[in-house]
Amino acid sequence: MGMIGGGQGSFIGDVHRKAASIDGMIDLVCGAFSSNAERSIASAKALGISEKRAYKNFEEMIEKEAAMPEEERMDIVSIVTPNHMHFPPAKLALEKGFHVICDKPMTLTLEEAKELQKIVKKTGKVFGLTHTYTGYPMVKQAREMVNKGDLGEIRKVNVHYLQGWMATAVENGDNKQASWRVDPKKSGIGGALGDIGTHAENLVEYVTGIEIDEIAADLSTFGQGRVLDDDGNILLRLKNGAKGTMSISQIAAGEENDLSIRVYGTKGSFEWHQENPNELTVRMLEEPKKIYTPGGNGTYPASADYTRIPPGHPEGYLEAFATLYRSFAKEVNQVKKGEKQSEILDFPTVADGLRGMQFIYAAVDSGKKNAAWVSLK
Repeated sequence: MGMIGGGQGSFIGDVHRKAASIDGMIDLVCGAFSSNAERSIASAKALGISEKRAYKNFEEMIEKEAAMPEEERMDIVSIVTPNHMHFPPAKLALEKGFHVICDKPMTLTLEEAKELQKIVKKTGKVFGLTHTYTGYPMVKQAREMVNKGDLGEIRKVNVHYLQGWMATAVENGDNKQASWRVDPKKSGIGGALGDIGTHAENLVEYVTGIEIDEIAADLSTFGQGRVLDDDGNILLRLKNGAKGTMSISQIAAGEENDLSIRVYGTKGSFEWHQENPNELTVRMLEEPKKIYTPGGNGTYPASADYTRIPPGHPEGYLEAFATLYRSFAKEVNQVKKGEKQSEILDFPTVADGLRGMQFIYAAVDSGKKNAAWVSLK
C-alpha cells in the first residue's frame, strides 16, 4: 500500500494504517504524506519507510511507483486527505493501473464523482470507500436479517448522527480537523452533511438494501461566521415506499459520536448504536426482546465471518475499519490472479460514493427551497 496524506499529526491517517495492518494482508511501503514536501519526508522516516519511497507529492509517488517492476511497486493507493484532494490522486492512480481505497465523501463535487465512476469502470480497477460503520459485525447481522426477510417488509427508518465537538468555534483555534471542514474550498458544499451525513445515508442504504428516493432537508448553520451547515433534520422517502427521519449535528453539546439506527418492518424491528457497537437489539412481534452480540447464538455467517475474537471480547472502531481493508485486499488479490471482480462487494464502492454526493447535493438544494422534496437523482 502507498498512502496519500495522513502524515505526522493526522488522526485519520494513523487509523487507516492501523486498520490496514490488523489482518496482516497489507504492508505500507511508500507514501506522500503531506502537501508539504519536508513534512512528507519526515513522516515517512518516522514510519520506517525507505527513503527511496518517501515522496514529496502524490504525482511523484504514482509516477515513480508505476515505473517500477510490477512485483516491486505498490498495489493499492490509500487516500486520506481532506475532501478537495480526493479526486486528483484517485484519478491519476486509477489511470496508472493502481487500485484505490479512499476516505469519504468520495469527491469535492458531484461532477467529480460522476467522472470518477466512469474512470473506475474504464480502468477495471477495484475502488473502495471507507464508510467505516458498515464493517461492524452487528451492522452486518442487521443487514442480513433484512435480506432474509426476518423483519418483513421495511416500513420505517430512523437514523441520527450527533456530535458536539463543534458546539464552540474550534475552527478559530489550532484545530486543523475543524478548520478545513468549515472551508467550502476544501470540504465542498456540505459541512456536517459531508462529514457525518453521508455516513448516516450510507448506513440506511447498506442495512436496508433500499435506496433513498427523495429527501426534505431543514439545514442550519449555528456557528457564528460559518457558511456550511453544522446541523440538519431530514425527512426520507425510500424507494419501496418506506419513510424515515435523519438527524445530524456537530453542535449537539455533550454528544461524542452518537450514530444510531432503528429499522421497523411488518414483523419486527432492530436498533444499533455505534457507541455500543457489539449489541444489536431486536424486537419481534409477540416475542421477548433479543440482544445479539458478535459470535453469539443466532448470528448469521455474514456477521460471524467478520468476528475476529471470542464472544465477550469487545471489538470496536479499528476492527470495523480493518474489515473494510480486509475485504478490499481480498478483492484486489482476486483481480491480481486474473479473476473477474465479484458482482457483489462487501465494502462500499464508487457507486456508494456517488450516492453520497447525490445525497449532499439534494440536501443542500432542498434546504435552499425551504425543505422542499428533492430527488437524489
